[in-house]
Amino acid sequence: MELTFLGTGSGVPSKKRNVSSIALSMLQERDEVWMFDCGEATQHQILHSTIKPRKISKIFITHMHGDHIYGLPGLLSSRSFQEGTSAVEIYGPPRLKEFIELSLRVSETKLKYNLIFRSLDQNVLFEDDHLTVKVTKLKHGLPSYGYIIEEKESIGHLLPDKLKALGIKPGPIYQDIKNNESITLKDGTKVNRSDVTGPPIPGKKISILGDTQATDTVIPFIEGSDVLVHEGTFIENDQELAQKYYHSTGNEAAEIAKKADVKKLILTHLSSRYHSDDLSQELEKLKEIFPKTFYAEDLTTYQI
Repeated sequence: MELTFLGTGSGVPSKKRNVSSIALSMLQERDEVWMFDCGEATQHQILHSTIKPRKISKIFITHMHGDHIYGLPGLLSSRSFQEGTSAVEIYGPPRLKEFIELSLRVSETKLKYNLIFRSLDQNVLFEDDHLTVKVTKLKHGLPSYGYIIEEKESIGHLLPDKLKALGIKPGPIYQDIKNNESITLKDGTKVNRSDVTGPPIPGKKISILGDTQATDTVIPFIEGSDVLVHEGTFIENDQELAQKYYHSTGNEAAEIAKKADVKKLILTHLSSRYHSDDLSQELEKLKEIFPKTFYAEDLTTYQI
C-alpha cells in the first residue's frame, strides 16, 4: 500500500502545490487505486505519476468545497478514453451526485462505465475480506468527513522449521497450506494451518481527514493509525485565521496525532501564503510535539 499526494495546497493552486487530491494505491493487495478528493487539474498531476486512471475503482470526497471536487468531471471523462470500463464507486456528501451528473449532462459527456453513488449515512461504508472503510464527521464550515481505512489481520508467516519437521518440502504445497485451515497430505497426514504458521499479522490503518478545525472527537476513530493525514492549513502564528475559516494549524494536528498515538502524521492542505522556509522552521517546532510529523509535497509517495 502506498499514498501519493497529487495536490497538497489549499483553496487555489500555486506554482508548487496543486489543490487537494490523494491516491491510495493497493495494486499488490487488490489491483486497485482509491482516490480521496479530486481538486482541479488532478488528472494533470496523475500524468506525472505511475497511477493508471483505469485502476481507480473508488473515489471518496471529504466535502463540497471547489478545491476538493472541481477535478472530478474531467477525470471521470478522461477515464473513458483510457481503457476505463469498470464501474467507479463514489462516496461523498449528498449534493456530490447532483454536481457530477449536472456537469456530465451539461457537457454532454457520456461515460463508458457506470458510476455508483454511495451515501455517508452509516459508520461503516465498505467491508470485505481484506479491509473496512469507516467515516467520521469533522468540524468545518460545511459538512466535512474523514475516512478510516483498516486492513484486516492476515494469516501469519509459514514456519519452515515446523514444516520441515513434518517432512514437507518447499513447493506449491506451501501455498495450499496457507490457503486452507487444514489439508491432508498424500501419506494421510493432516496438517492444520494454525500449527505451522506464526501469529496473525496486524493490518495497516490509514486515516485521511478532510478540512476541519482541530477536534479531539476524531481521536477514537484515528487512534493507532499507521498514517494520519490531517490538514495543516495555517502555522501556529495564524491561529486566529484557522479559527475564523474552520481550519487547523500544524501544531494542533500534531497534538491530536500525539493523543491518538498514531505512527506518522502527514500534514497537507497548506496555505500558499507560506514559503518553503516558513514551513521548514515550523516543522522543527512541530517535531517537538510529535517527532514523526511531515509536510506533504506534491507527487510525493509514502509507503505504508
